[in-house]
Amino acid sequence: MVRATSTPRPRLGVVKLASCDGCQLMLLNLEDALLSVAERIDIVEFPEATSHRSSGPYDVVLVEGAVSTPEQLETIHAVRREAKVLVTIGACATAGGIQAMRNWANHDAFRAAVYAHPEYVESLATAQPVSDYVKVDGELRGCPINGDQLLEFVTALLTGRRANLPDEAVCAACKRAGRVCVMVSQGIPCLGPVTMTGCGALCPGFDRGCYGCFGPREQANAASLGRQFVAMGEAPAEAGRLFAGFTGYAPPFRDVITEFGGAPGVPAGHAPSPASTGTPSGGK
Repeated sequence: MVRATSTPRPRLGVVKLASCDGCQLMLLNLEDALLSVAERIDIVEFPEATSHRSSGPYDVVLVEGAVSTPEQLETIHAVRREAKVLVTIGACATAGGIQAMRNWANHDAFRAAVYAHPEYVESLATAQPVSDYVKVDGELRGCPINGDQLLEFVTALLTGRRANLPDEAVCAACKRAGRVCVMVSQGIPCLGPVTMTGCGALCPGFDRGCYGCFGPREQANAASLGRQFVAMGEAPAEAGRLFAGFTGYAPPFRDVITEFGGAPGVPAGHAPSPASTGTPSGGK
């Protein structure tokens, strides 16, 4: 008698680099939906949820956080070797996040201002998105990510289909919600026209401009929007500063900051640090 053998369940790992853990919490916040997914996969590495450790191999790895220290640089190369599919989640992993703001200024000065003994702290000169160092197979944007998008992405991986994720500006979400444009009606600068949707247009819903948490959408004309901010009365450096948020180090936004000024930690009228356009020392 031949016994049927069951197919091994995919092994999923969740890895944290330099981040706040918010995107991992979004995964945990899926609750009942996560339990349904967990019936079809083995979550073998997830420090936010379990003390169980695994060094791989993994079928899928979700990576949160920017590469900010030498140890994290070693970690991401090791994870890449052990992962069939590597997916970056959140603004830090996909665009450098808040940590990347230091890339425009003096690294040693920042470290000395924060730590009483900076000589004890090892960090790279720049904080970079994961894709600057290793091949990335997919990414989920946001600060934090959208839980529904994460569930769709994982489900698509399990079923072998392409994930159905939106590729439209925040403005489209505003229109569907029947909201009046804050730029047109109140003259409030808003990154909605160039930012990928995913948050439900949360900030415009409270009469505030979009901060660009989900990063630039494909073919975003960020420079044109920057010029529009100046035409609305913003000083050039202030117009550039509006792009220097959670995803400011993403190339389309970074280019505007370089062109208009407003780089974090750099006084108005000064050129951005060379680090803003430098190549990571780790390579791919």
